[in-house]
Amino acid sequence: MNRKLEGKVALVSGSGRGIGREIALKLASEGARVVINDLDAEPAQQTVADIVAAGGQAVACVGSVTDAGFADRFVGAALESYAGVDIIVNNAGYTWDNVVQKMTDEQWDAMLAVHLTAPFRILRAASHYIREANKREVAEGRDVFRKVVNISSTSGVYGNAGQANYAAAKAGINGLTKAMAKEWGRYKVNVNSVAFGLIKTRLTEADADAGASIDIEGQKIRVGVNPQILKNAEAMIPLGRGGTPEEAAGAVYMFCIPESNYVSGQVLVCGGGRP
Repeated sequence: MNRKLEGKVALVSGSGRGIGREIALKLASEGARVVINDLDAEPAQQTVADIVAAGGQAVACVGSVTDAGFADRFVGAALESYAGVDIIVNNAGYTWDNVVQKMTDEQWDAMLAVHLTAPFRILRAASHYIREANKREVAEGRDVFRKVVNISSTSGVYGNAGQANYAAAKAGINGLTKAMAKEWGRYKVNVNSVAFGLIKTRLTEADADAGASIDIEGQKIRVGVNPQILKNAEAMIPLGRGGTPEEAAGAVYMFCIPESNYVSGQVLVCGGGRP
């Protein structure tokens, strides 16, 4: 069977759990060799193990995408293990909500750091390899397309109350996407973003009123959605439900395959028809 991503090398940040994990599994199932990242070693290694068990190839690069040296280490893992970079999916992130009058500088800075600064650093770290690889391929008369998929949100497209920090960061990643599409088009790199609406993950399915939280580098972040609010939100989606992580991964996959070679600088809303 001819797999669409055979021989490609993909970096997927935040791929130990949830949507990122499903993106990694999907790309691997189509032949990509994947560099898995998570804050914690256990979920990262589990995703690697699952890919290997299915006959694929993957390695882990554990750590926070916001660490100063992470980007070089992440790209370096791909070059050291697989001698290339073909696909970059900037997926890592979380929400830290509050109304603006109660939002702290720490909350604001954290969202910009993980959703905007970290992707910028990863793309910058990959830029030397991408430019040099393209130069070689042009000299050899070969057309090789590379893909960048930045993960955004409907909050970054339409805004959302209580998420001034997250919405600003996700709007920023759409701006970065459009700028990089123009900057890297000469190197045959397609740069697009996928803006997710309601996707059912551990972060959205938990009950916020029950005190659900996640630990981000020692900081307890409340997560989850009140069940009634979640039910009301799903009722407003034309398809009648929230999406699954697998469906979210499918939207990203579309931007990674050869059929999207002439699509760049776009923001695709994956939200079940709800604006």
